[in-house]
Amino acid sequence: MTTFDDRENAFENKYAHDAEMQFKAEARRNKLLGLWAAELLGKSGDEAAEYAKEVVKSDFEEAGDEDVYRKVSGDLGSKADETTIRTKMIELMAEAKAQLMQEI
Repeated sequence: MTTFDDRENAFENKYAHDAEMQFKAEARRNKLLGLWAAELLGKSGDEAAEYAKEVVKSDFEEAGDEDVYRKVSGDLGSKADETTIRTKMIELMAEAKAQLMQEI
């Protein structure tokens, strides 16, 4: 193999790793968001965990975060406004990434 081939393989591996980490971070963020929303809805224990799974599953409807936002927003109704939910999503993404970094 040439140096160029080695570099190409390294970049491809890094891209795949970064994509996997982003997917894991988004899934973790969605779980944390689901647990936060479940608390606002008065759910706890298994019921809260099940709701968090529903939020994670909602992310597979379309690309991006809008499907997750719509799910949580629709379920919370007047318990949280758009700014609160979107701010929480940003905060929890940072927390999810930090948790993943600690696990490595």
